[in-house]
Amino acid sequence: MINENVWRLVLGDVEVIRVVDWQGPYIPSLDLLPGSTSELWKANEAWLAPDHWDPETDRAVVALQSWVLRSGGRTVVIDPGVGNGRERPGAPRFHHWQGDFLGGLERAGVRREDVDVVVNTHLHADHVGWNTTAADGGWAPTFPNAQYLVPAADDAHFGPENGYANGLREVDRLIYEDSVAPIHRSGQAVRWDGAHRIDKNLTLESAPGHTPGSSVLRLTSGSDRAVFVGDLVHNPLQLLRPDCSSCLCHDPVRAAASRMRILERAASEKELVVPAHFGGAGAVEVRKEHGRFTLGAWARPAAAVADPDSGPPRTAAAPRTSSN
Repeated sequence: MINENVWRLVLGDVEVIRVVDWQGPYIPSLDLLPGSTSELWKANEAWLAPDHWDPETDRAVVALQSWVLRSGGRTVVIDPGVGNGRERPGAPRFHHWQGDFLGGLERAGVRREDVDVVVNTHLHADHVGWNTTAADGGWAPTFPNAQYLVPAADDAHFGPENGYANGLREVDRLIYEDSVAPIHRSGQAVRWDGAHRIDKNLTLESAPGHTPGSSVLRLTSGSDRAVFVGDLVHNPLQLLRPDCSSCLCHDPVRAAASRMRILERAASEKELVVPAHFGGAGAVEVRKEHGRFTLGAWARPAAAVADPDSGPPRTAAAPRTSSN
């Protein structure tokens, strides 16, 4: 289990910082991906274990983490984690969570006051928690000078105008009220729809399905490309089998269509695919060969460079993969 892990990667003019709050076996493999099979997991065990699957417990390994981008002189935080001390009934892993996310940011050289933009790719509990911190018996924005970018479709779906996702789960109301409503009250929330340009390097785009407003963030700088896909992908098996949506998807069919579209583009434009929850290297290139997706090179942090004069590499060699 990882409690602290911070590394850096440079893509064009953008510095990418990964801050891991926790990593470990989380959910049974077939529960996470109902469309998968035990045979599929076993066929790919050689590279799935130990970073993405624990064969002994048959649980998928996930990381709770955030990505920080330094772009154009500004600091952007993508998906600020679970948040501490939250009431999360029905989600025991997140209930009264106590992590060291803010300590991880500090060790990465990121002060709360210096964050300019916070991106919520969607409004699930583990992507909005550190939007806010406890203050005076309530909740206040964690990043006092930041603009918070919130997908309008998710804000409408999970907010009070829709009865907090139709009132089906009490936790949806709690998430919205402690992690989203305070940034609206402070005037820091910006709802967007379709596409939203952050700066010359970074653009948000809708990719609905996991939630009604799920989105991805595209990075284009120099010759480097990346796409931060949030929960469009939970496990790298979905890169080989994009038809397999997770059990957490609001609309599995629409999620699969969005995933296929984003992966087609990633393969064609040589984008590094950066999901929210991959363990291990955390990001990987995808390729398409003979009509099927395969894995390219995994990301490698600058800390892994032996020769300081060689500069931070983008990726390292990928494992062999099977889609059987």
